[in-house]
Amino acid sequence: MELLPSWYAVYTTSRSEKKVKARLDEAKVDNYLPLRTEYRMWSDRRKKVSFPLIPGYIFVHIPIQDTLKVLNIPGIVTFLKEKAVPVPIPDKQIDRLRLMVEHAFDEVEFTTSPVAVGDTILVKQGSFQGLVGELIEMRGKYKIAIRIEYFGCALTTVPLGWVEKVKTPTL
Repeated sequence: MELLPSWYAVYTTSRSEKKVKARLDEAKVDNYLPLRTEYRMWSDRRKKVSFPLIPGYIFVHIPIQDTLKVLNIPGIVTFLKEKAVPVPIPDKQIDRLRLMVEHAFDEVEFTTSPVAVGDTILVKQGSFQGLVGELIEMRGKYKIAIRIEYFGCALTTVPLGWVEKVKTPTL
């Protein structure tokens, strides 16, 4: 009997997230590595470089019985665990993170610092239409924060006029 797959976060060796992703792809393990892009300046050129949004982690979508297969992939240290058991991450949270990373106007940031609790909001237009999150104010900009259990929050800028307060929280 095979259980349905769930998302799990795995901790990788230092600065090896992209190599681990390639190995997971080669092993045909469904995975997701959210990346952020920065421009880096050298004395002779400017280059676009991708970095993991959440350093040290990659997400895998597997049935729980496949944990040993994943742990045997070079570069993977351990699963994110609670009480010695790998913690499943709801599909909806990974879907929200993907939506933010793939469709953000501005660069998506990730913070592990506590986020002030604000109003639950719904984005009513734009590429994030239908996204529900918490509204917070940071550095004078309005941002929508999507909580990712056990990690922190993914943040991106959304114009204030595109959001409305939700009466019943659906996070």
